[in-house]
Amino acid sequence: MVDEGAIIGQRDEPDLPRYAGIATFALLPGIEDVEHADLAVVGIPFDSGTSFRPGARFGPAHIREHSRQLHPYHQFHDTFPFRNRQVVDAGDFGVGPYDIERAVETIHARAARLVAGGTRILALGGDHTIALPLLRAAAEAHGPLAVLHFDAHLDTWDVLHGASIWHGSPFRRAAQEGLLDLEHCQHVGIRGGIYDPSELDDDRRLGFAMIRSEAFQERSMEDIADQVLERLGSGPVYVSIDIDVLDPSQAPGTGTPEVAGITTRELFAVLRRLRGLDIVGGDVVEVAPAYDHAGVTGLAAAHTAWEVLTLMGLAQR
Repeated sequence: MVDEGAIIGQRDEPDLPRYAGIATFALLPGIEDVEHADLAVVGIPFDSGTSFRPGARFGPAHIREHSRQLHPYHQFHDTFPFRNRQVVDAGDFGVGPYDIERAVETIHARAARLVAGGTRILALGGDHTIALPLLRAAAEAHGPLAVLHFDAHLDTWDVLHGASIWHGSPFRRAAQEGLLDLEHCQHVGIRGGIYDPSELDDDRRLGFAMIRSEAFQERSMEDIADQVLERLGSGPVYVSIDIDVLDPSQAPGTGTPEVAGITTRELFAVLRRLRGLDIVGGDVVEVAPAYDHAGVTGLAAAHTAWEVLTLMGLAQR
């Protein structure tokens, strides 16, 4: 347990408004300000794996800027997410834009050092390519992982334009590398384009069950959350959230938008029913600020990250 006297929460400067100062995530301390971090938010400004509209490399800064309004008390869970555990902003991982495999190796090495020190990571992307090295680091510490994947797309595709690692393939590569618990992985919100039905067969063989976006019209949020909990089981879980799981009316600032998505209210209604999962890592990805309007996507992503951080903190009690 962390000595409560040593815990540092959000910035506490009464004369400094929330819109002023350097925008760490949710105005949290930097990792350099603490001796040990239980949970770390990291930015990974990388989008060289994207297949359509670029720009998610600017996502981490955009999400941080729109996280200024996040407050220290979570009403639904009746908890102070940043008081129960030491949560920090660990800054950005430095990754270059020209070599995908080298970038993946760098992300893995940086993440593995944090994880080896007992820190659980929530990453701000960046495109979904970054999930692969983060899964590698988490699986090295915790063994094969159940994956809860909110997305419009499967992201279990194979090679595209000669690249085996890109933002549509992280979960195929992770399954092939033995990083996933193939009996306990779950997609939520799927609705994107499919080239051939064989892709759905491949997806099932790679360990994923599917809840399509239409389910949110036909079923209760409690029912969907119960299915997710049953599928994930009691082992270590990695939560990966592509912001395009939301409808473009809720999150226009993304690289591969798909119509007929879910709402932030529906997303949070499911997430908030997942208390008790052993979440060992996660990401919120594919925020592309150039396509955002009035910060709608950045705000949605910041609050989504806060929901996941809260669950991660509760899991460590």
